Amino acid sequence: MKFSSRFIKFIGGRDLVFTLLLLLLIAITIFVYNKISFIFHPLIIIFSTIVPPVILAFIAYYLLNPVVNFLERFRIKRIWGIIILILGISGLLTSVILILAPIIETQIKDLIKNFPNYLNQMGIGIQAWMQSSIFGDYYDQGYEWVVTNLSEIPKIIGNYIDNAYEGVRNLVTTVTNVIVALVTFPIILFFLLKDGVRFKHYFLRLLPPKNRKDVHQILKNMDEQVGSYIQGQIIVATCIGILLYIGYLIIGLDYAIILALIAAITSVVPYLGPTIAISPAIIIAIVHSPFMLLKLAIVWVAVQFLEGNFISPNVMGKTMKVHPLTIIIVLLVAGNLFGLIGVILGIPGYAIVKVLVQFCYEKFKIRYNTFYGEKYGAYEIEKKVKD
Repeated sequence: MKFSSRFIKFIGGRDLVFTLLLLLLIAITIFVYNKISFIFHPLIIIFSTIVPPVILAFIAYYLLNPVVNFLERFRIKRIWGIIILILGISGLLTSVILILAPIIETQIKDLIKNFPNYLNQMGIGIQAWMQSSIFGDYYDQGYEWVVTNLSEIPKIIGNYIDNAYEGVRNLVTTVTNVIVALVTFPIILFFLLKDGVRFKHYFLRLLPPKNRKDVHQILKNMDEQVGSYIQGQIIVATCIGILLYIGYLIIGLDYAIILALIAAITSVVPYLGPTIAISPAIIIAIVHSPFMLLKLAIVWVAVQFLEGNFISPNVMGKTMKVHPLTIIIVLLVAGNLFGLIGVILGIPGYAIVKVLVQFCYEKFKIRYNTFYGEKYGAYEIEKKVKD
């Protein structure tokens, strides 16, 4: 009975009953909400409109806030530091766009125009190789199967064209949301840079004094984890893009700027990004010559070696160490749930959840030590977590 009493106290005592009742009320609320969810449709639209610019603003905040803090060390007022930074970035982007835009525009047009030819030539080469190899008979059978079973594709496409109005409406909605996000996120970014600390303190003052210290520690850990990850990924992606551009120029690969930009953008996605980035480069190199493919492989291996052994270890540091298997699982789950946005934001989201789980686990260990530590042995508690 004594052990049972200790166990009941350990899991919460009378507080457990109130917790179970609270969970039951939450379940009933969710059930009722599911039945009348159409009432909240306007709120969902408002939320989906606000979230994209807020996410963009927070990403830019983590990149620019260290610079603003650095300027404050030289006794430059924060508001003037923000203005100087925004003007400097605007001028830099304008200069880069004016210089590179004509080149990028030309390469994009040429790539869009010639890429189908690249695919066609690569297909002809693969077909010739397959027919002359031991897989020739299987290739012919596979080709006949494709022709037989996919002959209805034009009809299917025609059916989709009949429903094109819905697709156009969705496209217009998407474009509108993108424009709204791009216009509003600089305003949100400005106030985050100017009053970010004030927002945090104001939010903490809304909480009961008993919980402020814990919530402050959670927010601090989240800020460190997510901020370091975003800053590190952007720096690593920029370095990869620059190195690949230099490498592509050295070996004389066509569309060097476009291919390097694709690699830099997709490299923010762990593991999957490099595979996506190198695919168009491989197609262009194969069509050009086998020797170009060999040179591309050398450049890619060299860049990956530099990134894996010098850039990432020094930029990312040891702030957020995640096992490769965990990253793959997070990307698969987040991508399946939220699509491309989930793939991009899956790891930062995992970092936030990880901070919450670690905090709850530390609290669990403290509670266990209180009721069972003396009799069965105590957990080791990190010094930074105090009850």
